[in-house]
Amino acid sequence: MTTTLSIEDVKSKIRAIRDFPKPGIIFRDITTGIKDAQTMKFMVDYLCEQFKDDKIDYIAGIESRGFIFGMPMAYKLGCGFVAIRKPNKLPAKTISESYGLEYGTDTIEIHADAIEKGKNVLVVDDLLATGGTAVAACNLVRKAGGNLIGSAFLIELEALKGREKLKDCGKVISMLQY
Repeated sequence: MTTTLSIEDVKSKIRAIRDFPKPGIIFRDITTGIKDAQTMKFMVDYLCEQFKDDKIDYIAGIESRGFIFGMPMAYKLGCGFVAIRKPNKLPAKTISESYGLEYGTDTIEIHADAIEKGKNVLVVDDLLATGGTAVAACNLVRKAGGNLIGSAFLIELEALKGREKLKDCGKVISMLQY
């Protein structure tokens, strides 16, 4: 029996945890959505549908939740997967991109040979908040020679205005907005 879900059905599966990881934060927990097979399938199908005509060569998933959505999206779109990782996690030569945080900086990396020049790349992560990590990932794809098509997120926290930072990052899609 096939059940048709809606975006609101998916949103109802995302658990809100107050005061995590610190007071005043509402953490959007995707684990309650991805544990349900129909909901997880709907999430992946929705994100893939937004880019089905873009001839994607690679999904670049941001560690670690970008892997959760990026791998099945790559499978469904018939393309390769590139892991964007935290420093010192990849064994071969890497390219890195640093970005600012509220207090300090962070860095992400990919293998230097991960993306052939001119290949179409879609950046994927679970959450768009302030946009810092996503912009860094987009810059990293360009540094590697990729043609950045856009970025896809399951959740967007609109009040943090991360989308505004992604103006030069192609098509930006989020399934759920809070």
